[in-house]
Amino acid sequence: MFRLRYQQEKANKEFKVNNSLQKAIENCQIELAKDPTNAALHVRLGDLYIEWHLDIHQARQYIDEAITEYQRALESYINSAEIYFKIGMAFYYKNEIDRAINYFNLAVEKDPKNADSYYMLACCHTKKAHFPDAMDFTEKAIKLKPFSSSRAHFLRYNLYRVMSVKTFKTKMKRHKEFLLSVLTLPFDKNAIKAVAKVISYFQFMPMLIHGWILVARNGIDKAVDLYRSALEKAPGFILLYCLLGDIYRAMGRYEDAILEYKMAIIMDSLNITAYRSLCSVYEELGDLDSAVESYQKLIEIQPNAAEYYSNLANILYLKGDVKDAISYYQNAITLNPRPEWTSIIAQTLGYVFQESEKNADAAISAYQSAYLLTPTDIDIFINLGSAFYDKQEYNNALTVYRRALELDPTNAKIHCNLGFLHWGKGDIDEAIKEYELSIKYDSTYDIAYNNLGVIYLDDLGRVQQAIDLFEKAIHYNPNYALAHYNLGRSIAIKGDKVEAAKLYQIAMDLNNVTNELDPQEITDKIQGLFDS
Repeated sequence: MFRLRYQQEKANKEFKVNNSLQKAIENCQIELAKDPTNAALHVRLGDLYIEWHLDIHQARQYIDEAITEYQRALESYINSAEIYFKIGMAFYYKNEIDRAINYFNLAVEKDPKNADSYYMLACCHTKKAHFPDAMDFTEKAIKLKPFSSSRAHFLRYNLYRVMSVKTFKTKMKRHKEFLLSVLTLPFDKNAIKAVAKVISYFQFMPMLIHGWILVARNGIDKAVDLYRSALEKAPGFILLYCLLGDIYRAMGRYEDAILEYKMAIIMDSLNITAYRSLCSVYEELGDLDSAVESYQKLIEIQPNAAEYYSNLANILYLKGDVKDAISYYQNAITLNPRPEWTSIIAQTLGYVFQESEKNADAAISAYQSAYLLTPTDIDIFINLGSAFYDKQEYNNALTVYRRALELDPTNAKIHCNLGFLHWGKGDIDEAIKEYELSIKYDSTYDIAYNNLGVIYLDDLGRVQQAIDLFEKAIHYNPNYALAHYNLGRSIAIKGDKVEAAKLYQIAMDLNNVTNELDPQEITDKIQGLFDS
């Protein structure tokens, strides 16, 4: 091992004078042609390929060459923890995380005190969203190098940031890790290099600011030319591909946007921003199959990100794949990143069970799960009451709505639902009372006007009062097909067949969009006007 280090130092000195990476690589290749078994030269050449691969001003295409050189060096030094580590780094840069983990584990096996390998294992598990494992490895790295572990502390800081459960204790731990990352920075050479690399990106700030100004001033074409020109000089600057994609998307040039996002992904196969943008573009285009594929890739990269499961479930539901949609909603709920968010997903799942699966029991269970997460959310009571009504458990529905009114006594929708419940039970007086309260608390509530109008028309025979209510429903919602239909029924009773026919036709046209009624029912009403 000492001999290898000596040869590496000699090789580093020999090629240090070369400012050009390409020239240094050529010189290494020449020397290796003379001495192909020189392990130090193979390591040096691998390092040069890595350096070139990471150079923002070069296209990234040298990682495989680096791996080949390290593996050749490994033939001479099979127990070298350093070479195993370097191969692991190469696979990490290639985004082959599982293979990187294997080599970092081998490096630790050869050298249990290899703190850098533990740190990189933490990075790998972070990319796989295995956060507890990542925490364990950062802890091991810090124990081995307590005074030069800035990167490990900063990674722990970020891990605390993404934790789904955020307590006061975790917040304090997060602040502590950030402080330790700053205090240990001067002693961590690799952390200093990482900071220097970030600072180097500031050279692009004037160009980025110029581009943003051009976009703000509608100089979009000039901004595109500017970013394109920058990419010619720095083809490894992934952010520029994403920025170009965003601009093309704003211009409506979706195909060009997709190409840019895909380029960013080719450069970095774990680029979450590019994948998320790609998903959004596919959704905007209505290309649901491609959106599903992209979300599945995101889930593969970040299997604990509940948002991706939920978004994928929404798309699958739109595609009519209800069974798989339910499965993904359930996955999202299981991950439970935040009670409020999870409650909304549970309510969505309840709606799917209730409307698409006609499974009132499953819907009730989902709504009750949402209630446990956010017991003061009025929408849950409304949905739960509706599910009990569908199951014809009217007393349970009544209990739920009354509980909701304790939380929000002036909620027009709850009063409207109570009106519908009493109406269904045959208690007309209570139904009228609730609908009137609904209108009192929301004078624009079209459904309450329509339903109250139906009671006056069909149950009480007060045609003119019904007409007034249907007209108000239409006034507040001109696209309300059912209200037009009911107004047509009222006008027909008054004897104005022509006006009734017009209203039925309007209802028919609106219903083609809203699907509130059976079209045949409207057709029968129109025909019935002139049969007698």
